[in-house]
Amino acid sequence: MTLRYASLLIALLAPLAAQEGAQQFGALGDLKLESGEVIRQCRIGYRTFGKLNAARSNAVLFPTWFTGNSSQLADNFGPGKMVDTGSYFVIAVDAIGNGVSTSPSNSVAQPRLKFPRFTIRDMVESQHRLLTEVLHLNHLRAVMGISMGGMQTFQWMLSYPEFLDRAIPIVGSPRLSPYDVLLWEAETHAIEADAGWKNGEYAARPVAAMRTVSDIHALALGTPAYYNRQNAGKAMDAVLNEAEKATLASLDTNDYYRQLQAMLAHDVFRPFAGDPARAAVAVKARVTVIASLQDHMVNPASALEFAHALKATIVELNGECGHRAPGCEASRVATAISQSLK
Repeated sequence: MTLRYASLLIALLAPLAAQEGAQQFGALGDLKLESGEVIRQCRIGYRTFGKLNAARSNAVLFPTWFTGNSSQLADNFGPGKMVDTGSYFVIAVDAIGNGVSTSPSNSVAQPRLKFPRFTIRDMVESQHRLLTEVLHLNHLRAVMGISMGGMQTFQWMLSYPEFLDRAIPIVGSPRLSPYDVLLWEAETHAIEADAGWKNGEYAARPVAAMRTVSDIHALALGTPAYYNRQNAGKAMDAVLNEAEKATLASLDTNDYYRQLQAMLAHDVFRPFAGDPARAAVAVKARVTVIASLQDHMVNPASALEFAHALKATIVELNGECGHRAPGCEASRVATAISQSLK
């Protein structure tokens, strides 16, 4: 083996050889967006779990949910969990704008709302570049994700149909329903109405806005029955204060706002004249759609409509947990994923 070849091999394998679960970053340089704008000095965060097999055929991409980061996904990976890392190499990837990957809050070149608007499709483009340019992978066993991660999964099916064997969107949507738009616009309006917002140029985080956002979010996250059961007998002032504190601590408001805008623009059917049946023809992966029938945060109607057009396997979660159903029915979800990945 020549020195040059050895150096090249080390460079190729280094991103895959880091300690399991360690935060890593892939530098993409400029990322051209769907709008024609550019994110400068784009870095994408990711963590890996399990081992890539010799055939490089067991990689599973798992994008983050809205406001989430890859460290929050770690508990889903391992023997007996959502994805068995004894069999699969999982790449948990931080979506653009989550405060880990390049975002309004951490961009030096384009801080705050100088950071251009991006879409779910742009998130997928950044992930494709991460896989091909940094991890040197040209195929995936599967893409799967929860909530906004499910939205990214639907987009992956159509942006890069030949790149993946399986697609497993979990409580996600291929396009927003009117009810979804109402929810996310309500949060957007709450932010914009705060006098301290100043179009993202706030001196201190707009606390009033994010308190309202927290309350709106809590209304949609579970069903009334679930919320009542979880909080029965508790002092509601303390419950609300704790939720608001968590919202304020979890994500910069500009990051939150830009990811909201990405979801509001999401519609994988747009290039197909809005027709799910036409879009279904373009999908090559085998699809399993996991939907929560009582989901108030991401309405399941669009996902189920597309699932029927795809003749996909459908797993319906019908408990009172609403959008939290993947956690409440974790064993059922893990079984469905295991069967889909075979």
